[in-house]
This record gives sequence, structure tokens and C-alpha cells, in this order.
Amino acid sequence: MKIKLFTVAMGLALTATAINANAQKAYTEGVATISTSMMGQATEAKSYFRPDSAALAFTAGPASIKVISDAKATFMAILVDVSIASIKKAAVLSPAEIEEAKAKMPVLTFAPGTETKVINGFNCKKVVATDTKTSKTYDIWITNDISLPTTAIAKYYQGAGGVPIQYTSFQDGQSSEVTIKSIVEQKAPAGTFGIPGDFERITMDDLKAMSGGGM
Repeated sequence: MKIKLFTVAMGLALTATAINANAQKAYTEGVATISTSMMGQATEAKSYFRPDSAALAFTAGPASIKVISDAKATFMAILVDVSIASIKKAAVLSPAEIEEAKAKMPVLTFAPGTETKVINGFNCKKVVATDTKTSKTYDIWITNDISLPTTAIAKYYQGAGGVPIQYTSFQDGQSSEVTIKSIVEQKAPAGTFGIPGDFERITMDDLKAMSGGGM
């Protein structure tokens, strides 16, 4: 399992500013089911959120992976659970690593379009996002049907004018296409946003070394 998979997951999980654009339904705590790709493989992930925390959970081969973060993006950890190998590790990012990850994010400007379509039940409109660092453009689809707390939307989309439903996620020079399939209002299972006591805390360098070793 290469470290690129973890950087893609971090890009999906990094926290953000809330978007409230005349929303009809305001979610405060729940789970979004999203489809994306990691290392060329189609992946379905669960994105749990509440006002102070977020957790992105998915599986990759025999590994169950979860990325947890707080609302201010001052804490982030990647939890890896490979039960068949008795591996339970939690890589906790240092403040410098978090700042480095945020610095690599794009700086986007937005140009609303006139196209509309329904994506998985959400009424969406097209917005063209331009990265001021690279001049690359990306078509994203946002909705004003709902609003989500600060933890549920990537920071670089804070000015998009709505909640992104179909969009591009960025992390560490990598990008992936993401579609929100559904959002359900519910409380997350106990322990969703924390590091269990039976996980060994390690550094990101440790995790990279493990990944390079073919974990």
C-alpha cells in the first residue's frame, strides 16, 4: 500500500469553512457516502461529521483506514487497522506536517455557470473553479439544497457558493474525482472521532516506511 493512498485520503479529510447559501436543509451531524478513486481503484468512503470533528473511513485491500481531524485543522491522524496482520497504527501528523499539507492545496476562484443537473437527488449547478497557482480549471457541481458544518467541506471550496456534490479533491499534488452519493443525519458510532487505546501512535515517517515496505 503506497503512501499516495494516504495523501489522497488526507485531501478528502482536511477541514474547511462552512457553506450556508440559503440552504433548505441544515445538517449538524451525520455521514456522507462518497465515491472516488484511490491509486486507480474505485473506492466508496464514509465521511462522518459533526461541528467539532470529522472522520473519513474506507477500506483498501485488507486494511481499514480512517482519517480523523478537528474543525480547526490543528489535529489530524491516519488510523490503519489490518486485522489479519495484527496491525493497529495511528499516524499523528505534527503541526508542521499539517501546515505543509495545507500549503500545497490549490487557491481557487469561482465562476458560476448556467448549467444545472440533478446528482443523486441534489439539485446542482455548475461552477468553474480556477487554480490561481497553476491556471488549471475544474468543473464542479454545487447544491444549495443543504448546508453542512465546517468539518464536512474542503477548505479550498469555501467560496464556491454552495455545497460541492461532484468535484475534484486535491492533496500533495494529487487529485481525484469525488461524488457525494448520499447524506444521512445521524450520530456517529462511539469512538468514531478518536484514537482507540489499542492503537500504537506513530509518526507519518513511520507510516511512510511501513507503506514502502508493502503493507
